[in-house]
Amino acid sequence: MSDVKKVVLAYSGGLDTSIILKWLEDTYGCEVVTFTADLGQGEELEPARAKAIAMGVKEIYIEDLREEFVRDYVFPMFRANTIYEGEYLLGTSIARPLIAKRLVEIANQTNADAISHGATGKGNDQVRFELGAYALKPGVKVIAPWREWDLLSREKLMGYAKEHNIPVDFAKQGKKSPYSMDANLLHISYEGGILEDPWAEPEEDMWRWSVSPEAAPDIPTYIELTYEKGDIVAIDGERLKPHEVLEKLNKLGGANGIGRLDIVENRYVGMKSRGAYETPGGTIMMKAHRAIESITLDREVAHLKDELMPRYAEMIYNGYWWSPERKLLQTMIDESQEVVNGKVRVKLYKGNVVPVGRESADTLFDENIATFEDDAGAYNQKDAEGFIKLNALRLRIAANKGRKLG
Repeated sequence: MSDVKKVVLAYSGGLDTSIILKWLEDTYGCEVVTFTADLGQGEELEPARAKAIAMGVKEIYIEDLREEFVRDYVFPMFRANTIYEGEYLLGTSIARPLIAKRLVEIANQTNADAISHGATGKGNDQVRFELGAYALKPGVKVIAPWREWDLLSREKLMGYAKEHNIPVDFAKQGKKSPYSMDANLLHISYEGGILEDPWAEPEEDMWRWSVSPEAAPDIPTYIELTYEKGDIVAIDGERLKPHEVLEKLNKLGGANGIGRLDIVENRYVGMKSRGAYETPGGTIMMKAHRAIESITLDREVAHLKDELMPRYAEMIYNGYWWSPERKLLQTMIDESQEVVNGKVRVKLYKGNVVPVGRESADTLFDENIATFEDDAGAYNQKDAEGFIKLNALRLRIAANKGRKLG
């Protein structure tokens, strides 16, 4: 007899998690609580409730977490200009800490013995969910069906669904995308299908959020973004909540062919994986944030942030959001953003994001010093001679001692 009486399952209402729901009941003889998070994936979530009810679930949690997701996870990450391996804006990675947090909180509220997720044993998500859960509830039991069962093919899954009368929308099976997709307000990702061949170009109709750059308007779109402490608080003068900012930027970016990405990345579990991503709003946010920082941040602070960013990105990608080292770095990053205030004007055109104007009451850009015209003595060019000679001293000494530096 299993000692697991109740499990909280991260539940989408799709085939995989519906099968997991039944499998948990049969394998562990337990009650299943379902948790479905609205992170802005653009899908109606009430069908998940209806399906859970049809399968006999008594406790069903469906929560709108869009504002919390962008305010407490996406925005803090973008304050660091975070990119993994030079390209990936971490759309999937940053959603997992919040889901793990709510799984643990619901487990505590319902006195559940375990939590469960539908991540496979080959991917990063299993690591992200479970590292977060263990950080927030050290003794939690995690059930990962993909690491336990033998239903390791679509055919076996469909057979299990048929055997146990699990509702499957067969009308949609023939229309089902060949890709494995994950979406939230920050991005939509595509894996599998022809993307498993790194030489194959994805079909144009794969993309859901953006027009191709070739099909984007011939007239550029200009927008003005207002920043307070490193976060966008208004677009074209209209103050918006964090999730509303991202929703609007997604629409503007997608309409201008912005945010498509096709990469091969290194998963934490050791393999290389090819994925395609659409991150229109995030791509605009990244460019614009660097633009406002360019006039407000001290040089050495900006450079230090850039040096630390790849490490910070790895923490998020690998699932260490709830770690002391990430928290420590976040404190430093957030401190740097106290002066990151002002406005950035951006031009969106055929897949490109071009900052064309920046202004801030906290600017460190001094026109009197930077000008190529007469600076009225604001900068003494003769000072550069001593500066250069002092910095060249070690090079001159080495050369005089016969060291070959060239």
